[in-house]
Amino acid sequence: MRLYDCSILVIDDETDLLTFVRSILHDEGYTHVDTADTSTQAYNSITTHSYDLIICDVMLRDGNGFSLYEKLHSTTSDFSTPIIFLSARDEDSARLHGLGLGADDYITKPFLPQELLLRIRSILKRTYKDTFHNDEIHLGSTHVSFDSGTVTRGNEVVSLTAKEFILLKTLADNRGRIVTIDALCDALWPGKSFGLESSLIVHIRHLREKVEIDPSHPVYVVTVRGLGYKLEK
Repeated sequence: MRLYDCSILVIDDETDLLTFVRSILHDEGYTHVDTADTSTQAYNSITTHSYDLIICDVMLRDGNGFSLYEKLHSTTSDFSTPIIFLSARDEDSARLHGLGLGADDYITKPFLPQELLLRIRSILKRTYKDTFHNDEIHLGSTHVSFDSGTVTRGNEVVSLTAKEFILLKTLADNRGRIVTIDALCDALWPGKSFGLESSLIVHIRHLREKVEIDPSHPVYVVTVRGLGYKLEK
């Protein structure tokens, strides 16, 4: 199964946000996206359809996402669909409550589209890792193995550092698309990425030294001025 074949349900009582998230997912390539604007509608959809991921707002018109999640677990014995909670509340208590229920992630509104997409991709790949097969890429004559964390060019094999691995994997997962500076910093330093753009530039330079034939004139890990970086196809 391809990543973009995954079926996703988005639950929110704000029509504009439902439209916004569905548009983000469709633009990214996800073709199976359903929506619900009440917990009742969501419950009926989840119990009659099979979803690979649920994105649910905490506050709903007829209840809340936490209660819906608990109801699904208590009434559906085999319920195991990963879930991301969305909330305008950034309090630690709300976040910890959601994660304590077993949620896979908790995102505070407002959020960057790229942040949501990266977290969705991460959860899907972690949950269904035996289903997806994308553990290597080729950059011209350079071969990158994410299984071993190595870069091979000819007879030379070099290892990626932990930060280089995360950086290249994030770019590879979005190959051909711009990944913003903020999204890359958040991937490298979750929760404490502010003001680390200069550190990101250093890691980009080191990564280019390993994957580019001429790091000073990169062909694959390219800068999109003012926006971020992109891994060319």
